[in-house]
Amino acid sequence: MLEVRPLGLDGVLEIVPKRHGDARGYFSETWNAERFAEAGIDLDFVQDNHSYSASAGVLRGLHYQLPPRAQDKLLRVVKGSLLDVAVDIRRSSPTFGKWVALEVSADKGNQILVPKGFAHGFVTLVPDTEVLYKVTDTYSPEHDRSIRFDDPRIGIEWPEVPGGFLLSDKDRKAPLLDAAEVFG
Repeated sequence: MLEVRPLGLDGVLEIVPKRHGDARGYFSETWNAERFAEAGIDLDFVQDNHSYSASAGVLRGLHYQLPPRAQDKLLRVVKGSLLDVAVDIRRSSPTFGKWVALEVSADKGNQILVPKGFAHGFVTLVPDTEVLYKVTDTYSPEHDRSIRFDDPRIGIEWPEVPGGFLLSDKDRKAPLLDAAEVFG
């Protein structure tokens, strides 16, 4: 079984697969195309990614790929926890520039589905956080884009992290939403 909860922006979902546990631990089916399709999530994932962050405060994002190489993402944490953020970057959407956030953790066993048309990012809340995520298209450098994580127009409420955020040069130099190439 699968619990699916809308997060307030069209298509952004929290997904909690059932865990079957006993004294040894648990088993969880994290992806099953048939069960997800029954829940209205019919996607063809073509690539799995694994991200490791050594410290709390590693901030990755806000990332997305433009059409025709746009990606749906299904993300879960296998060790640690993070705050995951999705930002609507569809100019024609009534929620353009709005965001939602969800704590995703290994303990909770939850996942977040971030559909095409959304920029995606996260910040690790604890050291040694490992993330696995599936995408519906392969990485394409020509279509890869990013938006500043701290764009005041978006106003994401990132958590306070001792020592501040650790960012890549790409994320530090990303454009603001109003200057970014986004979905029509």
